[in-house]
Amino acid sequence: MADDAPGDGANGANGSGDPDDSLVPAGLPSRGAYVLAFLSVVLAGAFGGIIGYGLVDVGCSGDCGLAVVAGLAVGAISAAVGVGIVAVLVLRAMAEWQRGGKRAR
Repeated sequence: MADDAPGDGANGANGSGDPDDSLVPAGLPSRGAYVLAFLSVVLAGAFGGIIGYGLVDVGCSGDCGLAVVAGLAVGAISAAVGVGIVAVLVLRAMAEWQRGGKRAR
């Protein structure tokens, strides 16, 4: 059982700090790039929700409770999905650029 102890280095998680035994492959974008991509998706979702709410609120008269909520949801989801697609493409391009333009096969 001593051979299966956590931190034995078998999976690279021994905490020694050596760059060779890291579980994260080289050539990936930095953590800051991932955080920035996540925050941009959240911010786009919030702004898309505001725009969807505003469009339905301006164009509707009378009791529009459900329509306003639907506009908010559709605007938020569509904006977040659109920015999410762009963010994934940017992160992939950054990873390829850091690898030197060579494709992993």
